[in-house]
Amino acid sequence: MRRRRFLAFATGLATAPLLAGPALAQAEGSRRLRFVPSVDLSTIDPLWSAAVVAYTHGYMVWDTLYGLTLDQQPKPQMCEGHTLSEDRRVWTFTLREGLFFHDGEPVRALDCVASLRRWMEKDPFGQSIAAILVEAKPLDDRRFQLALNKPFGLLLFAIAARSVFVMPERIAKTPASQQIKEVIGSGPYRFLADEWQTGAHAGYARFDRYRPRAEAPDMMSGGKQAHFDRIDWITQPDPATAAAALQRGEVDWVERPLLDLLPMLRKSAGVKTDKLDVFGALGILRFNQLLPPFDNPKLRQALLPGVSQEEVVAAAVGEEKAYGNVPVGFFPEGSPMANDARLGVLAGPRDLARARQLVKEAGYKGERIVMMAPSDLAQIMAASQVMLDQLTKMGLNIDFQVMDWGTMLSRMAKKDPIDQGGWNCFVTTWASLSVATPGSSYPLRSAGASSWAGWPDDPKLEALRGQWMDAPDTAAAQAICREIQQQAFTSLPYIPIGQWTSASAYRDTLSGTLKAPYALFWNVRKNA
Repeated sequence: MRRRRFLAFATGLATAPLLAGPALAQAEGSRRLRFVPSVDLSTIDPLWSAAVVAYTHGYMVWDTLYGLTLDQQPKPQMCEGHTLSEDRRVWTFTLREGLFFHDGEPVRALDCVASLRRWMEKDPFGQSIAAILVEAKPLDDRRFQLALNKPFGLLLFAIAARSVFVMPERIAKTPASQQIKEVIGSGPYRFLADEWQTGAHAGYARFDRYRPRAEAPDMMSGGKQAHFDRIDWITQPDPATAAAALQRGEVDWVERPLLDLLPMLRKSAGVKTDKLDVFGALGILRFNQLLPPFDNPKLRQALLPGVSQEEVVAAAVGEEKAYGNVPVGFFPEGSPMANDARLGVLAGPRDLARARQLVKEAGYKGERIVMMAPSDLAQIMAASQVMLDQLTKMGLNIDFQVMDWGTMLSRMAKKDPIDQGGWNCFVTTWASLSVATPGSSYPLRSAGASSWAGWPDDPKLEALRGQWMDAPDTAAAQAICREIQQQAFTSLPYIPIGQWTSASAYRDTLSGTLKAPYALFWNVRKNA
């Protein structure tokens, strides 16, 4: 019922013509791709926001030192290769020849070092490397070195999985706490900054000096062949309008169509649907632990008996039940670190009466709780509405504030009281690949001020995370992850509310789409 209400709300929005503006009349035919992203590109800095749409943008314009394959193995990308000292503490990397930034300047080792340093300020894996870093320095224009105070076998996986986007040194010197102002990369497509209109459009052009690797593409690694002169991102928050434009051939690719519309799209001539994101996303209920009432761990704990992952996932996927998964803990299904430690607290029959009683015992007195929700992300909005219902039934006084995703991203960073624009909780998703390990997971990090929005502080959880980093083998790492999940269910940096994925829909004239957590544009072709 909630999904139907949301669909009715979405299709009732006032909409402008999907294709507008003089730029979209150029580069027609097989050399131009028209893409509808899942949400508007409101930020151009993936490190600052960590939003999926920012990462999708990031992979178009920046290249990475190493890239992750579909089976999650790190492979050289911008790097030709590396060497490791006998004591396994000093890593020396060599860049491929002939790499250039979009402004025509060569990519240098010092650009890579500056980009790594910025990444280490914010990224969970990067912060762990920074804690053991002795020195990071360029050796010459093509070689740079990372010296550590102890061996760290996960280093290649860390820089491949967590997207160290390499940018010119002058831009990389921007503190990670601030958004970059200029997008200059060395990737297969250039960002057309003068065409970027938030809420409407972003444009990209093929970078003629890009040198793809001489190998087949494999998710984020391999040869990134750019087959389009131009790619236009067209923002369309109304899912029905986006689907209709795809049916009419006005656009070529809708990243994440509303799952309720899949049966119609499957029957549409000239349209293909596919599950490109084979990893899916982990849904979470995130708390602001700096402000009352969720600074109280007893109140967070009180919610567990009343949270129904089944209801949330049903709202997110509708009749497409194969797209959802429950129960799920702090590591998504499919991750080698997934386990069933204390998972029973979220499985089986739910007990709202018990939750209401525990809420009272935790000392909650009916204080207003600001819950943010994004109007332009259908699955997250549907999940948010279910959580609103569940939390209300548990006795919480929820002020449900709906806004666009860009506004919500900005408010997430606010630590102010709620009467000054602050917040208490929200529902969101994280790409399963991003939260598959303790090292990579932003929302699991519990280091206080240096943690992601919500700022949980749990020294025991952080200590276990450190032990995982030093695990000698997979079996030891998995055992530590059981302890991590047990502790996470105690301190609750967030509550896992289910796992689900989305479909992608595109014209049958497209070929070469790749399986990945993000829409990737290399290797994709379009027949006229």
